[in-house]
Amino acid sequence: MSKPPRMYLSAPHLGDLELEFVKEAFATNWIAPLGPHVDAFEQEFASVVGVPHAAALSSGTAALHLALRLLGLQRGEEVLCSTFTFSASANPIAYEGATPVFIDSEAASWNMDPVLLREELDACAARGRLPRAVIVVDLYGQSADYDPILAVCAHYGVPVVQDSAEALGATYKGAPAGSQAACAIFSFNGNKIITTSGGGMLVARDPEFTARARFLATQARDPAPHYQHSTIGFNYRMSNVLAGIGRGQLRVLPQRVAARRRNYEYYRAVLGAVPGIRLMPKAPHGEPNCWLTCITIDPAVFGATREDVRLALDAENIESRPVWKPLHLQPVFAGSRVRGGAVSEAAFADGLCLPSGSSLTEADLERVCALVLATPHRRAGGLP
Repeated sequence: MSKPPRMYLSAPHLGDLELEFVKEAFATNWIAPLGPHVDAFEQEFASVVGVPHAAALSSGTAALHLALRLLGLQRGEEVLCSTFTFSASANPIAYEGATPVFIDSEAASWNMDPVLLREELDACAARGRLPRAVIVVDLYGQSADYDPILAVCAHYGVPVVQDSAEALGATYKGAPAGSQAACAIFSFNGNKIITTSGGGMLVARDPEFTARARFLATQARDPAPHYQHSTIGFNYRMSNVLAGIGRGQLRVLPQRVAARRRNYEYYRAVLGAVPGIRLMPKAPHGEPNCWLTCITIDPAVFGATREDVRLALDAENIESRPVWKPLHLQPVFAGSRVRGGAVSEAAFADGLCLPSGSSLTEADLERVCALVLATPHRRAGGLP
């Protein structure tokens, strides 16, 4: 008997408008990078997130790299960064030959702990070596607590880069995620709330910031009739075809967020009261987009481990995944300084991301929950 089709953690969810915009790009022969869809996508996206300027790029990682370059990051300098995140949040620090310093999470949101951030900035100031920037990640679609974070960074004159790659459609105190700091980045990877198959966006309040980003992202070509370059640039611009997909996706963003939130509420209703299972905490300072619903499992109480549950789901062709391994535990960042660590380490030890795509049906969610709940009994019975 064949298994059902693979249920992915966060599959792309396309509608009807995306293809129309792509057809328009083909009909007008705007295929290569740049074009009217890129310009329109930047303007429409900036309006949605409440930031006046945007630059459409090839990935969220490219956006973060350019943000650090534009902030003047130099080789040997330090950048403070959330530790509980994907490696792309810190990799651009290494691109510039700088050093990441990792800050642990607060238990209330799994995001950067403002108290630990203040402690680290105080220590940096006492050493006479403040970081060039602070990268704050909005984890799994939930905003960090920006008021205290921005206040302490402003006190020391350290700029904040908001990594909202996972948080499009979330809010912080009523304002869209990504509008809190002077600049922010977003990702349109295939597993995000909306996708362009691959792409990202840099948003900023300063028009010169995004203008300079566009210049660097198009190989830093000087204004001349021939190809002339006075600085090193990058091939980081988004294509007009992908921007067309993004424009179509942006129009259904409210529905996609609503679907993810329904997923979370279903999991909360079915799994939230089960002894030994806890959902990722929802912070009181905003509304998450519930990009991924995450749980932690106490094996002593639940009767099975996080890995038991993951394998049980995988045996039924359902993808789940451990939560992010903290960056201070990653081999590539071995030896990096970290402030705290216990909160993110505990979440990683027992945390699991459940299927959370916006195209999931209630029957899909029911099947996932049934398998989760059955895992202790299967384990006790010696079943695979």
